[in-house]
Amino acid sequence: MTLTQLEYLLAVDTYRHFATAAEKCFVTQPTLSMQLQKLEDELGVQVFDRSRVPVRPTELGKDVIAQARIAVAEFKKIEELVQVQRDGIAGELRLGVIPTLAPYLVPLFITDFIQKYPKVHVSIQEMVTTSIVEKLKLELLDVGLLVTPLHDKTILEIPLFYEAFVGYLHPDHPLSRQEKITSESIDPSDLWLLNDGHCFRSQVLQLCNRAKNTRNVHLDYESGSLETLKRIVETQSGMTLLPELSVQELPQDRKAMVRPFAEPQPLREVSLVVHRSFLKKKMIESLRDEIVAHVPKDLLERHPVRVVKIK
Repeated sequence: MTLTQLEYLLAVDTYRHFATAAEKCFVTQPTLSMQLQKLEDELGVQVFDRSRVPVRPTELGKDVIAQARIAVAEFKKIEELVQVQRDGIAGELRLGVIPTLAPYLVPLFITDFIQKYPKVHVSIQEMVTTSIVEKLKLELLDVGLLVTPLHDKTILEIPLFYEAFVGYLHPDHPLSRQEKITSESIDPSDLWLLNDGHCFRSQVLQLCNRAKNTRNVHLDYESGSLETLKRIVETQSGMTLLPELSVQELPQDRKAMVRPFAEPQPLREVSLVVHRSFLKKKMIESLRDEIVAHVPKDLLERHPVRVVKIK
């Protein structure tokens, strides 16, 4: 059994296609297939079911692959130690960010981060939580920036800050006459929501104690963008709930449409997440420090009294 064989094994599991895996490993497909066959012969087990398209690991193969990921990661940590000592913080950082954070949080820190660490190439992908977690497990991302807790034993969570939920109300909405709102005061039929798949949608429905949203107007519009929801509220009617960072830069006339929740405010926990056998430790620690340095101080100092969970 060799390290190269284990890397080929992981590549096939990641891409579920022998030709693609060979291309990513910079070898021919016959070479990769031959090495995997040797590994399976040595172990005396079939790791992949080749009769299925795309190829899938067998039940025992799943356990072999999980252990192979740990073994390869531990070996790479040795290389990483030497590289950091020789070159400092350098290399590629692949970051996944959920859409309800990306446009509001990333601009706060990214310019200073890339200026401070010019040897780091940052690749940012905006995607929903389930996609980030899947890519972390397949080592297609190094770190995720999302809302926790995830309740996934393979994922390590590094909490950063707690962001409040706020209401965004049309000027004619009855709640706009109140300084603060409560979960009980919200009529779910007035709510504009994000599409299914967004964790923020799940949290909003949970906060309002509803399994789903039912509107009683002629327009039914679910969006993948908080900015679209804002515009719908402004031009139509009703209200939506937003994360606090998304209203920080609003012009004064639109800030008048924002209503905070009464205490204890509902919060969401924002974290960096990595696979438990993660690499690039120094790089990710530096990213964490840079984010914390640029987040408004009151978000960092909040006590998590009422954290809305993700279902």
